[in-house]
Amino acid sequence: MIVSLHVKNMVLIDEAEVEFGGGLNILTGETGAGKSILLGAVNIALGTGNFRDYVPEDAEYALVELVFASDQESVRKKLEKMEIPWEDGEIIISRKYRKGRSVSKVNGETVPLSFVRELSSDLIDIHGQHEHQSLLYPAKHLEILDEYAGEELAALKQKCALEYHAYVSAARKLSRARSDEAGRAKETDFLRFELQEIESAGLRPGEDEELEARYQVLSNGRRIMEALAEAAGLTGCRTSEGAADEIGRALRALNAVRGFGGELDGFCRMLEDIEGMLGDFNRGLSEYMDDFTFDEQELQKIDERLDLLNRLKAKYGKTIEAVLAYRKEKEERLRILQNYEAYLQELRTEYEKAKKDLLLTAKEISAVRKRCAGPLAEKIKKALVDLNFLEVQFEIRFALLDKPCESGIDAVCFQISTNPGMPLRPLGEVASGGELSRIMLAVKAVMAQQDAVDTLIFDEIDTGISGRTAQKVSEKMAVIAGKHQVICITHLAQIAAMADSHFQIEKYPKDGKTVTAIRPLDEEQSVAELARILGGAEITQAVLDNAREMKELAAKTKKYQC
Repeated sequence: MIVSLHVKNMVLIDEAEVEFGGGLNILTGETGAGKSILLGAVNIALGTGNFRDYVPEDAEYALVELVFASDQESVRKKLEKMEIPWEDGEIIISRKYRKGRSVSKVNGETVPLSFVRELSSDLIDIHGQHEHQSLLYPAKHLEILDEYAGEELAALKQKCALEYHAYVSAARKLSRARSDEAGRAKETDFLRFELQEIESAGLRPGEDEELEARYQVLSNGRRIMEALAEAAGLTGCRTSEGAADEIGRALRALNAVRGFGGELDGFCRMLEDIEGMLGDFNRGLSEYMDDFTFDEQELQKIDERLDLLNRLKAKYGKTIEAVLAYRKEKEERLRILQNYEAYLQELRTEYEKAKKDLLLTAKEISAVRKRCAGPLAEKIKKALVDLNFLEVQFEIRFALLDKPCESGIDAVCFQISTNPGMPLRPLGEVASGGELSRIMLAVKAVMAQQDAVDTLIFDEIDTGISGRTAQKVSEKMAVIAGKHQVICITHLAQIAAMADSHFQIEKYPKDGKTVTAIRPLDEEQSVAELARILGGAEITQAVLDNAREMKELAAKTKKYQC
């Protein structure tokens, strides 16, 4: 359940904190007081709303924080999967907006908005002002039935979705293969040409890199040879003149005076080291010059080979490895084309199997749906009678789709008759706005009996109803609140009278601007608020007495229901 809601800098709300209780929480107030802002704040915190339409331009930031208490196993598993700490069943979901960006956190840990949406689906169910309009569409009817069918159907639908994707893939491959048949001979010839071109090249992985390195050496062969000869001459590598001879003469001169002390011995040792290093250099240079060859024909062959490799890489892949992979892929394609009838038969077999598997699972899904449809229809009918549909008939009818889809092969339609003697007709054709609102409440009441979600929010479920019907709706809300926390925004005194916790939302001027505040009402304040709803501009003693009587009757009704 929701323990508290904290809102800061949202439209007319500077800052507000609401602590909700169990059972039925009612929010009332004048039209335009800001009731929708609170619901919008909840949607924003849960990732289904956007700050954009709620944050004042002069606000530095905006914040919405929801504190939940839950002991659901599904919630625990989701938090553990994200490694989010969870103590004493408390879950704090917050979303903060600053400078065009928002950050969502769960128990202090930053999380993706998608995770907040996933987590909140186990914590709360929100019925918005216009959600009942979705009952006009058969897709919603199927969704309700599937939700009622529960885990058994969920597992089958997951299997069906995988089989449907396999079926679509098999159908696409078969269709493409059939359309390709006309150009098969042309493609076969082209593949043979490509494979022959690659095969005749005799490619070897890494060959291009080796040739590039050798090419760099050979293409600069003359310059290398000239540089080697010049270096050999200067260092005395292959002559009696050069640096080696000069250093030898210098060393002999110093050796003649080496024994006279001072730093002479050190200079001699340094010059000996230089002579030794230069000797090593000259021997290595001489060996390199002996081994180095410059062959114009080899350079031309390498150049031609590199041209061939680069052409192949330009056509078939950026590297030799990619070209070889391309060859393997095309060899497989050629094998298919050369054995095309066998390939088509493989695809037909794959398609037929995928279709058979899909239809088999779809039939299992249909069986589960039909088994659940009867009990669900009876429960909805009973709930409708409780909501003042006294002569109602209600059925769930099935039709087959032209072809299977991701969720099976069923089309489902809610059929209703609200007057004696009138035939059952599709819900969307006969129900008024007020009736749709009550029918959705009946559905919610039925689903709440098996729903593990702790909290249900109803935003103006009273659309289009009054009098005895409103009383029946209030009683149904109280029944739902017996098993769930219910938060309800309403304009009807009959529903507000049933409150276990009553909150008033009001606007008032502050520092030259209008702000919205929310406050909990005690018993007498609740009576006064009911009188406001009943009496309008002038609240007389008679209206107050009526409001008090309404509260007393609501208390007796709740006591009787318990």
